[in-house]
Amino acid sequence: MRSDFDLGRFGLVSGSSLPSAQLTYETHGELDDEGSNCILLPSYYTGTSSSYEPWIGPGRLFDPAEWFIVAVNLFGNGVSTSPSRAHPEIAGAAFPDVDIADNVIAQHRLLTHLGVKRIRLIAGWSMGALQAYEWAARYPGLVDAILPIAGAARCSPHNFVFLEGVKAALLADPTFRQGRYITPPVQGLRAFGTVYAGWAYSQEFFRHGTYRELGYASVDSVIQGWAADHEQEDANDLLAMLGTWQRADVGKHHPGGFEGAMGDITARAIVMPGSTDLYFPQADSEREVELLQDGELRPLVSELGHIAGRPGVREAETAQIRSAVQELLRN
Repeated sequence: MRSDFDLGRFGLVSGSSLPSAQLTYETHGELDDEGSNCILLPSYYTGTSSSYEPWIGPGRLFDPAEWFIVAVNLFGNGVSTSPSRAHPEIAGAAFPDVDIADNVIAQHRLLTHLGVKRIRLIAGWSMGALQAYEWAARYPGLVDAILPIAGAARCSPHNFVFLEGVKAALLADPTFRQGRYITPPVQGLRAFGTVYAGWAYSQEFFRHGTYRELGYASVDSVIQGWAADHEQEDANDLLAMLGTWQRADVGKHHPGGFEGAMGDITARAIVMPGSTDLYFPQADSEREVELLQDGELRPLVSELGHIAGRPGVREAETAQIRSAVQELLRN
């Protein structure tokens, strides 16, 4: 069941604030008496707490009969406080910059409210991985294990440039009007999705026709599908989350910088970059794992590109993730 956690006027690390802030979440299962059987699933770009449902249930990655599963929505995703769902003071183009750290601080307040004393595992795909790293660095004594999938501990320069490209496609629509649009900037939203489609999958995905396995009849249907999906999004919400992504850096607020933050992570980590991911490449994860106290690099072997590991896409990738989950929870 989806619920709202009221944060009041929530102060941001930037010094700004979110008035009447709400963090929206879903729970599955029951918290044990020790408050120690929590699984946290932070949402990802254009995803919601419900997007993790393919991982939750009997026989799936996380069984509610055993675990207290909390799936939480990012600020800006249109479910938690967002440009499209905000106090009039910060609605639309007036929405302030929100960092990954802000999301994690708010989530920490939520879990404290729910009675959680220990997090057995934080598993997150894409932007969910950014949050998993931030959690482990900011609250090392609370987190037993993390499973970052197709993500990283910070947004790399190349990743930043990719995001600038999709953003530029949206901003070029004159209907956008610097975020003060009267009607949705449909042309810009579709252009955003079209550009994104070329980055979301690998070259092999298109070369080998793997798109047919995901229900696309042709390359053009991939393009049209992504354009149509993004046409349904709120433009300011997309840009708010995109900014959160671009500013991501686990060392941004740590006195020891990036290396110090990574070195302070005590949680057991299995890091699963997509083997053909174009914007969270395996090479970045290799360098990050070297900085962890107890980290293992375990590439997610797939030709799906970045989409490898997204909940509910394909069993071949889910099986690899399941093996890592079982190992982390067993230990």
